[in-house]
Amino acid sequence: MNNHAVITTKGVTKRFGDFTAVNQVDFELKEKETLGIIGPNGAGKTTFINLISGFYLPDEGQVLFNGVDITRLSSAQRVALGISRTFQLVHVFDNLNVYENLGLSYYRKRENKPFTFRMFTSRLWQSDIRRKVEEYLKMMDIAHLKDEIVGNLPLGSKKRLEIAMAFVSEPQVIVLDEPFSGLGDQEIDEVVGVLKKFSHDKTLLLIEHKVSKLEDFVDRLAVMHEGEIICCGPCESTLNDPEVRRCYWKLNT
Repeated sequence: MNNHAVITTKGVTKRFGDFTAVNQVDFELKEKETLGIIGPNGAGKTTFINLISGFYLPDEGQVLFNGVDITRLSSAQRVALGISRTFQLVHVFDNLNVYENLGLSYYRKRENKPFTFRMFTSRLWQSDIRRKVEEYLKMMDIAHLKDEIVGNLPLGSKKRLEIAMAFVSEPQVIVLDEPFSGLGDQEIDEVVGVLKKFSHDKTLLLIEHKVSKLEDFVDRLAVMHEGEIICCGPCESTLNDPEVRRCYWKLNT
C-alpha cells in the first residue's frame, strides 16, 4: 500500500509521574488502511490512541495529521478535522432511541456549534439528516432497531450503534478502542462484518486483544510492549517476529 501517512507520530512520549506509559513512539497510519494494535494489558495501547485522538497531550514528541502538526489540539478540534473515536466502554445516550442517537451525532458534526435540545428535536427529521441517518442504519444492519430505546439494547447492538455514530459524520480516520470487548463470538463476527464494509474506504485504527478476529481484515498489525511499538507489519510476519514471540506470546500463555 503506497498511500500517504494520515497519522504520524514522532518520538511521542507520555508519563504519569515516574511511570512512562508511551515511550518515544514513531508511527505511521496510512490513508485507507486498517491497522490493528495488540499488546498485553499495561503496554500503553489506550494511552497511545488517547495521544492520537487528543484526550492526552504528549510530554514529548509530535502528532501529525496529513502532515500538519496537531500535537496541541484538543480532542474536539481533532474531531472537526476528521479524527473520530469510539471507546472500550460504550458511549451512547441510553434514554434516546437509535435513530435519535445517530441523528444527534450527525447533527453535532455538521453544525459544529452548541445546540439546544429543542433545536435538535425540531431538526432531527429534516430530509437531509433523515437520508444520512437511514443510510448508516442500513449499512450497520441496525435499521430494524431505529425506534428502540438504546438502554434496552444488548451490548452488541450498542457497539454497532456507537460505531455508526463514529462513521456517520464521515471522518477520515476512525480510532476504535477494543470494539469486541464484552461481546460473544457471533456478536464479534457481526461487528467485523460491519467494519469490513469500510475496508480501504476509510482509515481504521483498532486496539484489540482478540488477535484471531483481526487477522483476516487488517492490513497491518502493530505490537506494543512496555510503551513501545516493537513490531509493525503484515499480520503473519508480525506474529512470527522473534521479539514479538519473546515479549508478547510469553505474557499471553
